[in-house]
Amino acid sequence: MTTSSGRTAAIIGAGQTGVTAALGLLDNGFDVTVYSDRDQDALRDAVPATGTALIFGEAQRAEESLGLNTYLATAPLSTGQSVRVVDDGAEAIAFDAWFDGARGIAVDTRLKADDRLTLFRRRGGHFVVETVDPVRLDAIAAKADLTLVATGRGGLSALFPVDPARTVYDKPQRSLLAFSVTGLGHGPDVFAHRSTAGGQHEAYSAVSGQGETFWGPYLHKDAGPSWAFLGWALPGSDWERRFAGVTDAASALQVTTGLHRDYIDWDLPEVNQLRVIDEDPHSWLTGAVTQLVRRGVGHTANGHPVAALGDTAISYDPIAGQGAQGGLVQAAALVHRAAAHDGPFDIAWLTAAFEDFYDHRGRAAQLVTQLFLSDPDFAEIGGLFFAAASGSPRFAGKLFGLLDDPRRFDSVTSEEAAKALITEFAGEPADEVLARFEPAGGFERSRLLSPAA
Repeated sequence: MTTSSGRTAAIIGAGQTGVTAALGLLDNGFDVTVYSDRDQDALRDAVPATGTALIFGEAQRAEESLGLNTYLATAPLSTGQSVRVVDDGAEAIAFDAWFDGARGIAVDTRLKADDRLTLFRRRGGHFVVETVDPVRLDAIAAKADLTLVATGRGGLSALFPVDPARTVYDKPQRSLLAFSVTGLGHGPDVFAHRSTAGGQHEAYSAVSGQGETFWGPYLHKDAGPSWAFLGWALPGSDWERRFAGVTDAASALQVTTGLHRDYIDWDLPEVNQLRVIDEDPHSWLTGAVTQLVRRGVGHTANGHPVAALGDTAISYDPIAGQGAQGGLVQAAALVHRAAAHDGPFDIAWLTAAFEDFYDHRGRAAQLVTQLFLSDPDFAEIGGLFFAAASGSPRFAGKLFGLLDDPRRFDSVTSEEAAKALITEFAGEPADEVLARFEPAGGFERSRLLSPAA
């Protein structure tokens, strides 16, 4: 049984990150109240998932450090990522990366938050359903020793000013489409044309001038083991126009099937086997994310300090999978720090907690996301990395290991530094690795539906 420390915490927002922090603080003796504008049933069944929420080793260890279920025993796991790149109409790059010492797992955030909220309430946590505006937040923060805001990119995030020194973009770099589907297993026959691992590897494709797509194993709250799709469309592209026509789960799958038929036909047989999850009308979403960093500490009208958590603090484009991972790592670090702290949770303490997280992960996670967004500042480095990955399986695995621990990319600011990292990761000189690169010339097509399959 949890022993009370006499300290109180208030958390605004009942998503995955907020509830994870709430349960961690509760188990460390805090009297915790979670505030949400929706009741628990609505949080599970009346909203879309906030993304694929793919996490790797560090984020999994963060959950484990709080004694939480990681779903590693029940969810389909990813052991690598298969990459295909079309450049100016040419099928240019093809490689298959096995994750370096990590397994990816993507769990429906609604399922994870619901499970943790149930446990939180059973253990004595308080759950209050009400809309918290800035006036109400001021009253809440006046009474709580520690107040955390985890309402995502909207809501109360305006209380935390954007940090211009740490924010690169002033608008979204992609339009997004996400949905989950069923009808396809995870055996060796699925995506076999991409990898010997079949359905245990994620399928990533990039088409110049259009955008990127991702298919990955997923644990859906109702359908169980399934598949998640993420699509990124460049501004003004045909893909962006198609994404704008999505109005429900059925049209999301229809649009994506057409996109594969016209641009990514090597995976079309797999896509043709997919079907929408009828019991979940909220299995899809469209939108766009402006990647930015906010100040980690805000103040209510009467000067009470409150801390930003997860997407409220740092918004990432999901192309490098840093949002859910960052939120979990930040939540666990804050819980452990708070449990070991005897003094007040004042501005200095809250600021130090955020700065330590930003230095540990936030800054590097932004840079890795820019790399995978093909940001002009990293375009040359990205080209070197993908060429090296096609020539060195060892480098390919460690390249995608940056999604787990992005810190190794923090110092890569030049071609020379990029080649040094290639040499280190590949275990041989970068120039030798890069010299082996040859354009793919043509991708193998799926034979999933053929008589020989």
